[in-house]
Amino acid sequence: MQFPLSPRIGATSEPPIPSVRAWASRYDGRAGRVLDLTQAVPGYPPHDDLLAKLAACAGSTATSSYGPIDGEPALRAALAEDMSRAYAARIDTADIAITSGGNLAFTMAMTVLAGAGEAVMLPAPWYFNHRMALSALGIPCVPLECRAEDGFIPDPDRAARMMDGVRAIVLVSPNNPTGAVYPPAIIAAFADLARRHGAWLVLDETYRDFLDPAQSPPHALFADAAWRDNVIHLYSFSKAYCVPGHRVAAIAAGPAFRAALMKALDTMQICAPRAAQAALAWAVPALVDWREGNRAIMAARADAFRRAAGQLPGWRLDALGAYFAYLRLPEDAAEAVAMAETLAVERGLLGLPGPFFGPGQERHLRLAFANAEESVIAEVPARL
Repeated sequence: MQFPLSPRIGATSEPPIPSVRAWASRYDGRAGRVLDLTQAVPGYPPHDDLLAKLAACAGSTATSSYGPIDGEPALRAALAEDMSRAYAARIDTADIAITSGGNLAFTMAMTVLAGAGEAVMLPAPWYFNHRMALSALGIPCVPLECRAEDGFIPDPDRAARMMDGVRAIVLVSPNNPTGAVYPPAIIAAFADLARRHGAWLVLDETYRDFLDPAQSPPHALFADAAWRDNVIHLYSFSKAYCVPGHRVAAIAAGPAFRAALMKALDTMQICAPRAAQAALAWAVPALVDWREGNRAIMAARADAFRRAAGQLPGWRLDALGAYFAYLRLPEDAAEAVAMAETLAVERGLLGLPGPFFGPGQERHLRLAFANAEESVIAEVPARL
């Protein structure tokens, strides 16, 4: 007998990355080693000193008990100072709460923001876990189409015509899946649009450490103290510090949102992993130069992918940035899901088809090059 389960979970998409990796089980190796470009993971290890700190903190009784609901004060202060420098504006320790990873940060933010029947606007293509979280929570999604001819930059004027019932607008910059970087004026326009409609702007900048220094600061939202009234900022330590398995992220927000967030924090996590928080509190100021070196590594890999894409007649590189390349399939190619399966099974190249990122993406393929050395990226043209 089949007993009922949550219809919201039933309506939630299957995790995309395991689906694509399952296709590779049928690959016979004829084209060479498997090139797995599915997941946004750093392609180099954490700093040796950070690994030592993680080991020491994990072995300490001081981090074995419950900690503060909103995170270790030392990490909150370190991130606030780091953000203040990155955005040339004052962010306070009191603005920061630490979460068990970026996906949980987003899920808790949506839990706090959206009431019954209230919708959240996601630019499409979107980060699939954001869409999955909304489905699991039963929150309606309003897709905002982003077009290749616009560089996949969302249009605030188009969004303005779609704001009925929207409680929050979500932006991800640098973007996942496209890599597009939103200009400061676009981010400001969306903040203004949200404010005019009594809505929130949720800005996910998980990949901001990989921005070109010429793009700093990436926006001026924090220069206005009123940002705390309707802006929520999401950040993850996973990428910049190469610790995705330790699940540490952060939410920056004003006092009204934080007061409600504390309920979600206590309910969903009690506290984020304390050993990783303690180690990262040291790492944020200590590894500034190392992080800059990693940014340069990612920039070189992006350049290598751009050169590789130039060797692909029929394919078009519609967007590239941070960790991602977003490729348009040749005109005579199969649709993206069929093409991605063929590439996995026959060529040993794993990428995510566009439909995993929302409607209207049947002609695109996302390849995450961050975990691939330049020698691996050089193999991509032959596989495609």
